[in-house]
Amino acid sequence: MAELAPLTPLALVTGASSGIGLELARQFAQHGYALVITAEDDRLDAAARELRELGSPLTAVRADLRTRDGVELLLGEIAALGRPVRAAALNAGVGVGGAFLDTDLEREVDLVHLNVIATLRLAKHLLRDMADRNEGRLLITSSMAATMPGSFQAVYNASKSFLQSFAEALQNELKDTDVVITSLMPGPTETDFFHRAGMDDTRVGRMPKDDPAQVARQGFEALMAGRSRRPAGSLKTRAQQAVNKVLPDPVKAAAHRRLAEPGSGRPRHR
Repeated sequence: MAELAPLTPLALVTGASSGIGLELARQFAQHGYALVITAEDDRLDAAARELRELGSPLTAVRADLRTRDGVELLLGEIAALGRPVRAAALNAGVGVGGAFLDTDLEREVDLVHLNVIATLRLAKHLLRDMADRNEGRLLITSSMAATMPGSFQAVYNASKSFLQSFAEALQNELKDTDVVITSLMPGPTETDFFHRAGMDDTRVGRMPKDDPAQVARQGFEALMAGRSRRPAGSLKTRAQQAVNKVLPDPVKAAAHRRLAEPGSGRPRHR
C-alpha cells in the first residue's frame, strides 16, 4: 500500500472483487479515500489494479470471511496500517437458491457464516473503535429480500432480515453518537449473484436487473448524508419496496415463489 498522507481517510469494503462491492470501492476511491478491499476469489487482483489506477492508496486482502481465521486476517492487516477505519461497507454475501429440502446444508451454513457471522464479527470490532472516537460511518448491505419471506431462497432472505434488524437496532443504540450506520437495500442487481446461487433458470435470474454502479452510488451518498436506510436501484425496484411495506407476508412469499422457483424462467410451450 502506498504511504498515506496524514489526513487521508481509510475505508474498508468487503466483497469488493465485483458487483456492488467493487462499485462501492470505486465510490470511496473517487472521493479521496484510501482503501482496504477484501474478497476470496481471484478477481480481487484485477479489482485492486483498477482501483489503484484511480489514484487510491490500496491494500488488497484475500481472505475467506466465512471463517474466523479469515476475519482475523483481515483485521490484522487493517491494524498493521496504524490508521482508524473512517468508513466501512460490509457488503460480502452469497445466496443459495432452490427448495430448502433439496439444497445443500453446508452451502447454507457457509451462507450464514459469510452474510451474518462475518458481518457480526467485523461490526463488533469496527463499531467499538468508531464509538470510542465518536466518529465513523458503517454501511451494511441488506436487501429488498429482507422485507419478504424468501420462498426458494429461504436461508438467504432470512440472513438479510437479520442484517436489516441488526442495522436498525445499532442505529438506535448509537443514536447519541456521531457514528452513522446505513442499511443499503438493493433489489435484483446485474451481478453474478444469481448465477453463483444456482438460479439461472428462474424468473428473477433471467429478468432485467438494476445497475450495480447506480446501487453503489445511491448507497455511498446515503452513507455520507447520514441516512439510516437506502432502498436502492431503479424507480421500479424502489416502488416494489414501498409496496412490500403493506403487503401481508403470505402474499409476498407467494410472489417470491413465482420469481425464485427453479424452472420458473424457462420458456413455456403451448
